[in-house]
Amino acid sequence: MLTREKEELLKYYNLGLTAYKQRKWDDAIRAFEMALKLYPGDGPSVLYLERSKTFKETPPPEDWDGVYVMTTK
Repeated sequence: MLTREKEELLKYYNLGLTAYKQRKWDDAIRAFEMALKLYPGDGPSVLYLERSKTFKETPPPEDWDGVYVMTTK
């Protein structure tokens, strides 16, 4: 059974992920930040928050399919 906090975390994480896939960087950033307020250190939220910030500054190509390609090891 999920706790209320985890349900809220999942709500914001899913909102962020949807916005991320739609290239709505500001919306994604806000949602992942809300998720992290509820559950600091949530790995997936931290990861997607950083990627959203990066893509806001340097957007992916127009044919981007939502897949993140690592450029360093």
